[in-house]
Amino acid sequence: MFDIDRLREIAMSQYGYVSVAQALDVSVSRASLSTMVKRGRLERPVRGVYRVPYYEPTVFDRFMLALLWTGCEEAALSHETALETYRVCDVNPSKISVTVAQRRRIRKSDGDNIALYYEDLASRDLDWWEGMPCVRLAVAIEQCLRTGTASYLLDQAIENGRKQGLISRFDAERLSDLVEARNDEGETAGYSLPNVPNEKSRQGTA
Repeated sequence: MFDIDRLREIAMSQYGYVSVAQALDVSVSRASLSTMVKRGRLERPVRGVYRVPYYEPTVFDRFMLALLWTGCEEAALSHETALETYRVCDVNPSKISVTVAQRRRIRKSDGDNIALYYEDLASRDLDWWEGMPCVRLAVAIEQCLRTGTASYLLDQAIENGRKQGLISRFDAERLSDLVEARNDEGETAGYSLPNVPNEKSRQGTA
């Protein structure tokens, strides 16, 4: 006998969504999930993710859905999506950027609105936004430097991030130097960042 109440407990903290893996963890089988979909007690917006329909839609739903779509517990919002969540510049990404571990290989056909990146992130690289893992602003700016986000947007992000206390003065100066260096070489995706220590590594060598 399947237990939708246990799924609802999970969904409460995830904007109404649960993944297949999370359902299996609470002993709800794939067959039971299919039965609940047929009876209208669950919806399946994408492969591997289900939604409890009585939850009211919110502006944050699409971000949670993108994270769960990966099926990776370490998945985090990143790149231009992180800049968008912090509201530090005029960026308007057409896709939701999500970073997962380098060892992952995700091959799904229903993620057209997701920009997927592979990078090993440390716990110090992450923060939380509206109950979802998101890279820190300094990390997001470095990611966007490598993938070709316009410099004027990064300058905005650095300036506003500093004003809002989201990045330190040291990181703001370091990132501004990196943006300037990239401008000297030309704004191109795939830019390789110089080996400049961040504040964490600087403190570790003091």
